[in-house]
Parts: sequence; structure tokens; C-alpha cells
Amino acid sequence: MTDGTLVQDFGADPIATRETDHYQKEYIEGFVDKWDELIDWEARAESEGRFFIDILKARDKKKVLDAAAGTGFHSIQLLKAGFDVTTVDGSAEMLGKAFENGRRRNLVLNTVHADWRWLNKDVHGKFDAIICLGNSFTHLFDEHDRRRALAEFYAALKWDGILIIDQRNYDSILDGDFSTKHKYYYCGDQVVAEPEHVDDGLARFRYAFPDGAVYHLNMFPLRKAYTRKLLTDVGFKKVKTYGDFQETYQENDPDFFVHVAEKLADEQ
Repeated sequence: MTDGTLVQDFGADPIATRETDHYQKEYIEGFVDKWDELIDWEARAESEGRFFIDILKARDKKKVLDAAAGTGFHSIQLLKAGFDVTTVDGSAEMLGKAFENGRRRNLVLNTVHADWRWLNKDVHGKFDAIICLGNSFTHLFDEHDRRRALAEFYAALKWDGILIIDQRNYDSILDGDFSTKHKYYYCGDQVVAEPEHVDDGLARFRYAFPDGAVYHLNMFPLRKAYTRKLLTDVGFKKVKTYGDFQETYQENDPDFFVHVAEKLADEQ
């Protein structure tokens, strides 16, 4: 799945590119190398605080699958906090960068290259928790792919496991209320990440860097209520949604929503 080319290929009509598997061509080496510049690890760690660590520790979760590891930010934060972490991504470029980032911090990541739709074929065992962060779930354009991936997550969890999954606030983007403070997720200095085209089936984002480099990602704009329904449809019994890590929020304010879905809440 590695694409070592220097130019992203969206074909002659970029906004017609709406296939799940295309993300593998989007995360080319040059873009992956700049991903940490986009995130700014220190700023992101400060903005998130202990949000994910506290959610996991409050529920006594120890064994965690980071299903959309990217360059390894959350895997490394959780390892440093004492969790047993398996680091997964569908992009070989991202996974290589994550391992390198861990090694630089004297950590050895347990990495697995896997597609969510066939997760349990490549990742074995049951987990206390699965995290799927960084707006990654929106790379799935086909509803069947989304349901299949969530079913795979569900199957990989222990009976009392939880799934933590996030997404951009696509409701505000689709409804014309988009504005981003870049306070929480994409904290990089002078890096611009904004929608270039939006319709009900596509959110095409443009990422511009200070050195003039420009990259794009084509993603499916998931509405919050739709994501919550998918989670309950596949079997999760309880879903709690946070807006930019807060329990209370105005619907159009958050940049991101974080859903915490419990597999078998209050029953064994």
C-alpha cells in the first residue's frame, strides 16, 4: 500500500474521486513527512490534556487498539501513560512514520498494517478499548464499508469494551457555518487546513504549508446524528458525544466531535 510518489493523484476530476481505497494514494511520502508539522504534537498534547487517558482509566481499560494511528501521536501518549497499545493503520507510510516517532522517544510500537474492513484477520485477540481518531473514519465513502468496519471494531472488543471515535463537525461545514480555531487537532503554526469543496457526498480539504507545499484529502462528510446511529445499529448500547472534549457545547461551535460508544453498557 506504500505510495512513494511525490504527487497526489486524484485524476482529471478530483471531486469525482469518492472511493474508500483512495486514501492509500493520498498519504504519499511527502504529505506523511509533513503530517507532524500539521499536528504539532506539543500543542495537541496541551489542548487534549488527559481527555482520552482519563476516559480509559475511569473505565479501567488497559489493552488498547489504536486503529487509525497515523504518525503515532495517540499510541505514544497512551504508551507513556502505561497502557498496552497495539498500533494499526491502513497506510504503510503512516505506520512507518509512527514507528520512527516511537523509536525517537525510546519506545517500540507494536505496529500492524491492517484494513479496518478485515481488521480481525490481521489483528488478533480482544481489546478493552479501540480508538479511531484524527477524523480517520471519514475516509470510508461506502456505507457498507462503514458498517463493516464498525462491526469489526465491535467484534475486536471485550464484552465491556468501548470504542472512541471522532470526526470533524461536518454539520457546520455542510450547513455553511464552518470556521476553525485550529485549537485542538490541527495546531501547526501557519498551516492552513480548510474545505475546498463540500457537498453531501464529499468534503475535499486543502492543506497548505508555509513552504508552499499543498496537499488534499477527499473525505465523506459524516453528520453527527448519522455516525451515532451507525454505532447503535452495529450493537453499541450507549453513545456519549463530546464537542472539542467538552460535555456541553453549542452544536455549531466544536471543530470536532468525539463519540464514546460502550459495547454492553450496564449488562454482562
